[in-house]
Amino acid sequence: VHLVESGGGLVQPGGSLRLSCVSSGFAFSSYGMSWYRQAPGKERDLVATISAAGGSTDYADSVKGRFTISRDNARNTVYLQMNNLKPDDTAVYYCKTSRFGRPYWGQGTQVTVSS
Repeated sequence: VHLVESGGGLVQPGGSLRLSCVSSGFAFSSYGMSWYRQAPGKERDLVATISAAGGSTDYADSVKGRFTISRDNARNTVYLQMNNLKPDDTAVYYCKTSRFGRPYWGQGTQVTVSS
């Protein structure tokens, strides 16, 4: 299982970014996917999840209405569209999946929201 995130960067408050996570080594369309984030000195927190077929999503309260998770099973890719970004969204963002109870993580992509 291999997960590679991209799309992070520096953005001003109120701006937008779109993160991507390209997956390989497993049957991507059969598994739910999640985005997590970890700010300096804090625990890694769940941001959003999406079901295998993409029909069901869930979000942390802190990002509801601003972030959208989606997936393209033909491209083995899960996305996180982030709008109206705030300084508190600054973190390393990770995508994750689980197979047979074992979690798999990408290397993460840094998102910094600052003026």
